Parts: sequence; structure tokens; C-alpha cells
Amino acid sequence: MAIYEVKNARPAPDSEKGIFRWILNNLLSTPLDVAITFLGLAFIFWIIPPFINWAFVDATFVGQTKADCTGGGACWVFISQKLSMFIYGFYPHEELYRVNIVFALFFVFLGLFKYIGRSFIQKVLILTAYPVISYILIAGGYFGLEVIETSKWGGLMLTLVIASVGIVASFPLGIILAFGRQSSLPIIKNLSVGYIEFIRGVPLITLLFMGSVVLPLFFPEGVDFDKLLRALIVITLFQAAYIAEVIRGGLQAIPKGQYEAADSLGLSYWQKMLLVILPQALKVSIPNLVGVSIALFKDTTLVLIIGLFDLLAMVHLTNSDSNWLGHDTEGYVFITFIYWFFCYALSRYSKVLEKRYNTDHR
Repeated sequence: MAIYEVKNARPAPDSEKGIFRWILNNLLSTPLDVAITFLGLAFIFWIIPPFINWAFVDATFVGQTKADCTGGGACWVFISQKLSMFIYGFYPHEELYRVNIVFALFFVFLGLFKYIGRSFIQKVLILTAYPVISYILIAGGYFGLEVIETSKWGGLMLTLVIASVGIVASFPLGIILAFGRQSSLPIIKNLSVGYIEFIRGVPLITLLFMGSVVLPLFFPEGVDFDKLLRALIVITLFQAAYIAEVIRGGLQAIPKGQYEAADSLGLSYWQKMLLVILPQALKVSIPNLVGVSIALFKDTTLVLIIGLFDLLAMVHLTNSDSNWLGHDTEGYVFITFIYWFFCYALSRYSKVLEKRYNTDHR
């Protein structure tokens, strides 16, 4: 019956097609829709034209100093003059080529992962090689490269380092915690539940403060961790709890028949979970996994409280320059679009993954 209906389905009449019909059906179909539509249009016309005038029409794009900004609008000269700090922080200018190489290598390894890495081992090697090479280039200390202390890292570079390490490192830990919470062993289950609930009940800013200020008090004399390393550990442990809950939701979404089918094949527990259940759970969890990753990317701004100067912190620092006072608005607008770009890119990548691994047949 279903096949018959699909084959004999008729196309929509011409009177129901077109942009005007879509507007009538979706925006002007009821008096409430009409009111909401006109209120939305009024809000857009109230916000967009003044912003365009400020950001483009009356803005100043060319110059060297604050005195060159005479247009009455945005002074994008401030951004161009401070762009290096927004991107690299206090990284030595003569060593910036190392960071630029890391940015370029990302696209190289992305191509290798997509077109060269065929087997699982090859993909793992590619994924492992990039962070190792990146750390050697940025931190230095090997192959004659000058050591650059993490206190000089900052801006977008530091934001990307914290976000990428936090997302990647927390993923396997989150899987382990999700398995632990689903375990039938009381000790493992209770430990996993306790850890997840504790982490989810404490704000990240509190954990960052504890990890940076309080935790070193318990270290033996002469033992200390780099401030950035402590932040990465805290963020990884924090993110793992949320990933564990997302994956647990994916595990619960798998029909019981999948577990029974795996058991009927004589698979061991780990074979069943890693080869049958987990891939399906990850596929179901893709939107939520990307969602918590986007949240972490934005939460990197909290590292300012422990003295790490990420992209957002650079707005405060650059605006404190006596030669550029009063241009923090341009800085906030600039980094807003940077954050939007990366978050939107993650969102689009989520859509790509959903389509690639979609196995539904309708």
C-alpha cells in the first residue's frame, strides 16, 4: 500500500508553489503570524541599517593611527593594527612562521586523512602526527627551535589549542565513563556516576580556579605544572563528563535487539560494545556531540580568570593601549564573527557527518 501511494503521488498544484505562496502559508497565514512577521521585520530594520552605516558606510578601513579614524563609524584600523595580538597573542614576532606552518599543516593533514588514510591504523597515525608536530613547532625546544613559554601564547591560537585538546582528549575518556555508568559492576558504576554528577554540578570557572590556584598547594615542594597544562587537564575532565552523558543517551537509544543479535553471534562484551553498539550510538549522538563541542569552544573564554589570554582577553588588553582607547566595540564585533565562523563550521560539519553515516532507508 505504501509503495502504491508513493508511485501514484501527484505533484503539488502550481497554485501551491513559489515564494509568494510559501510566504502566505508560513508567514501570513493567521493574524498572529502576520503580527509576528511585521514585528520581526521592524526589528530587522531597526538593527541592520544602523549597523551597516557604522560598520561599512561611515567606517574607516585604511590608516595607521587613531587620528586616521575620522569617519564617525567603526575604526577598523584598530583591528588591522592589533591583528597580530588577536591571532598570536604575545608570541615573538620573529617566530610567527612556526604558528603559520601549524595552521597550514592542518589543511595538509586534513587532506591526508580524507584521501590518503584508508585503513584505521593510517588514520590513527595521521591524527597522532599532527598534534605532535604542532606542539614541537609552537612550543619549541626540539630541532634547534627556540622555546616559547606558554605565557606568551594567546589570542586565537590559544583558543584553538585549548578547544581542540579539550574536545579530542575528552572524547575517549567520555566513552569510558559512559561504559562505566552502564556497567553492571556496582563499584565501577557508582564511581562513574559520582564523577559525572559532581563535574556537572560544578561550574567550569570554579574547576579552573581550583586547578590553577588551589591544586598546586598540594604538590610536593619543587613540583609544578604549567598553567596551560593545568587548564587543559581541568577542561578535559570537565568536558568528558558531558560527553559521557551524550554517549550514554546514544547507548540507550540502541534497540535491545542489537544487543541480543551481538550476543547471538558469540561476541564478547567488548567486541559487542566496540564493534556493534558504540558505532551506532555515536551516529545517533552526532548532533549532541557537536553541540557540547561548540559549547566548549565558547567556554574557552573562561581561562582569562587564571591568567591565560585567549581571543576574548585580547580585546581587553589591546583596548588598554593608551593610543587606542575607546575601540573595544570594534574588538568585540571582530571576535564575535570569529567565534560565529568556527561554531558555524562545526555545525555544518555535523550536518555532513549526519548525512554520511545516515543508514535509514525510507
